[in-house]
Amino acid sequence: MALHAWLFPTHTTPSGISADFCYHQFHSAPPFFTEQPNQNTHAHLTEQWIRLILTYARHKRLFVLRVEDAEVPGGDWDEILRNERINRRIPPSYLSSLMAALVAKNLAVYEPAKQTRAVLLHWRLPEEWADVLHSWATATGQLNTILTFYEISDPPISSPLSGIPIPLLRQAITILSRSNRAQIIGVADGEGVRFFAR
Repeated sequence: MALHAWLFPTHTTPSGISADFCYHQFHSAPPFFTEQPNQNTHAHLTEQWIRLILTYARHKRLFVLRVEDAEVPGGDWDEILRNERINRRIPPSYLSSLMAALVAKNLAVYEPAKQTRAVLLHWRLPEEWADVLHSWATATGQLNTILTFYEISDPPISSPLSGIPIPLLRQAITILSRSNRAQIIGVADGEGVRFFAR
């Protein structure tokens, strides 16, 4: 099952925030913003947070979540990490534990590695990005052409790959390389890739 099939938009929108994103009813409950001592409740709310974080990240095309985002008013994540209507904000320690849960479920990786304050989110799994990447290369006539990573992540015409972080792009290319659909090539500006037909 694709990751996006697991994610869901939901029912209520807190007042005062953009109406183009739907929130789950839990977002209006004060206990949602604190770690719960009951293990079953904690596990259930963690699942709800994970879905909300990944759905929101996909909707806004956000790739990185940092512990500091819990304290940044007006930041990219502020809409979901707080609810002014009920005067609640997720504490950094709770956000850190949610990030650890995302990593444990392979829905994020610590980036850079060897730290626990920032994660690269997988609102699309690397395997899904690999398929998107190969489809894009095929549809735009890029097969057997050498492209730099920069040309893919920052194309002149917006694409589904616009803004993809280089570590995630590298993972997708590595997956394609294993199935002989891509080859990483050294180029003057760093790394490049050549795509092949299936």
